[in-house]
Amino acid sequence: MKIFYISTFYPLRGGIAHFNALLFEELQKRGHSLQAITFSRQYPKLFFPGKSQEELASPTEEELRPQAEILLDSINPLSWLSVGLRVYEGSPEILLFKYWIPFFAPAYFVISLIAKLRRNTKVIFILDNFKPHEKRFGDSLLLWLATRLTDGYIAMSDLVERDLKIALPNATYVKSPHPIYHIFGNPISKTDARRSLNLNDDEDVLLFFGYIRRYKGLDILLKAMPEIISKRPKVKLIIAGEFYGDEAFYKEKISQLGIAPNLLLATDYIPTGEVAKFFSAADLAVLPYRSATQSGIVQIAYHFGLPALVTDVGGLSEVVLHKKTGVVVLPESPKAIVDGVEEFFEHRTSHNFHEAIKNERVKYSWSHFAESLEKLTQLLHPKNL
Repeated sequence: MKIFYISTFYPLRGGIAHFNALLFEELQKRGHSLQAITFSRQYPKLFFPGKSQEELASPTEEELRPQAEILLDSINPLSWLSVGLRVYEGSPEILLFKYWIPFFAPAYFVISLIAKLRRNTKVIFILDNFKPHEKRFGDSLLLWLATRLTDGYIAMSDLVERDLKIALPNATYVKSPHPIYHIFGNPISKTDARRSLNLNDDEDVLLFFGYIRRYKGLDILLKAMPEIISKRPKVKLIIAGEFYGDEAFYKEKISQLGIAPNLLLATDYIPTGEVAKFFSAADLAVLPYRSATQSGIVQIAYHFGLPALVTDVGGLSEVVLHKKTGVVVLPESPKAIVDGVEEFFEHRTSHNFHEAIKNERVKYSWSHFAESLEKLTQLLHPKNL
């Protein structure tokens, strides 16, 4: 099967680029012919909240492997036409997009319109979200535009499936959970990881990892920290990830709460080669999200055998099994986070979280996700597989 895959690939950075690289590799292993196309400009600087859109550290072998063509400018319609013609000339059976926000809808629509002049080409969206976490004016119109020419969808959580079925009751889709990331290398010993971060072996270490955005609820976790510290004076919270919002707001809250001595701030983008030490050093990943569909952070944690505390929003409780692979608590409640952290530390030996994670992560394989894509393709191209 010939597939053109349009999304973020190296040198662009972040979890979506990692996802795309690993799926690309798996599909190639299964004998499919792929061509990756990525952005020359993903976001205008005016709208981009981070410091850089590109990977600054040396890439891993997996990140480099797609060899994507750098062609698509998200705000230049001429590039949309050019990419559409490139896909049309390639005549793929499948035009695959990773979809997470409506911002890209006009580009995706134009590319799809040209590509589908070849009657054999079907358009598939891999849905991180169907509706965005952070709503903006015009989202509904852009979502409508994005889905006009889409033939099939892969939903990665019950919430995304539900949103899709409400908006498009007759949509052709399959559901397949977010696979586990293995792009970050193997776990390292907890002692070595902590030594590299100047942490002590006798500390209880929590980890908040990833881009810092309002919907991820870091401020709620910060509010919980004074009580967590009162119960566990040696607790340390690692905040590892780049601010995608008002950095001063979080710094002021840390100062007001007087919790700075119990924090380790690594608030720049974490390169791929540095990820392992943060997850290996921690006892518990904490995702205090206000909203979610699914989260690649849980899948990174699972790769490192790390339990997670998550709020009961979106698809997080589908992946984290309460008192088995982690702890699930009510959202937007500092007290619930305090209780959840305490519950984890009180029962982590008796519950054997690590063994449960080992058993659970089997079903989150890239081969399973690729099989789901092949199943969807069979529905759209009954004679091709």
